[in-house]
Amino acid sequence: MREAPVPANDVQRVNALERLNILDTPVEERFDRITRLASKILGVPIVALSLVDEDRQWFKSIQGLEAKETGRDISFCGHAIVSGQELFVVEDALEDERFQ
Repeated sequence: MREAPVPANDVQRVNALERLNILDTPVEERFDRITRLASKILGVPIVALSLVDEDRQWFKSIQGLEAKETGRDISFCGHAIVSGQELFVVEDALEDERFQ
């Protein structure tokens, strides 16, 4: 997997995330309802609500995996951050050179 570049405004983004005081908080049913519903509606086995700080991707809610976090260097979300305001869609990770 190719590591995503770090955007120029990443310090501001991480500072804003830290001000939310949501990182490393307990599981909340309201977020788990969202990921369960998304999995059901989209028919996909894995759904996550993740937050990316300086060096990790932390899951506020996740369905289909036991992980609580992963390194930012192996996260799809690191690539989504770089895409900015655009919709980030990976049709097939096996075919996408960023994720091979």
